Amino acid sequence: MIIETKHFGNVKINENDVITFVEGIIGFEDNKRFVVLGKQDEESPFKWLQSVDDKDLCFVIIPPGYFRKEYELFVPEDTAVRLELKEDKDVIIYSIVVIPEDVSRMTANLKAPVIINAANNKAAQIVLEDERYSLKHYILEEIKSFDPGQQG
Repeated sequence: MIIETKHFGNVKINENDVITFVEGIIGFEDNKRFVVLGKQDEESPFKWLQSVDDKDLCFVIIPPGYFRKEYELFVPEDTAVRLELKEDKDVIIYSIVVIPEDVSRMTANLKAPVIINAANNKAAQIVLEDERYSLKHYILEEIKSFDPGQQG
């Protein structure tokens, strides 16, 4: 299928790659179908979470473990049920990134990660009750100093 995007033009995607958010993304609850754009073999850890239905809706995302080795979360039982999670290996976690004009102030939302069940492409954004993580975690310096070989 071909989707229209604001930043990448028309993009051919496999319908099997469409991720369905069970309740939408916070603030964008009406948009439920997304696709992750970006090649797995690229050096950049950044990907794009592009809405399939709204060409203008696209989020920059990053695996939080890329720059924050000790990042961990417990997927709440109700989320695991909604996503039909059966195996830990099926859990993919992303943080939504905000890149302002001053790139040195780039932040990742560690408090409300995106959880994807790779087995069935169901997803949810959850809000963690973990005080270690914030909505606006500055990441540029951590990314610059991160050694991917040490990723946990």
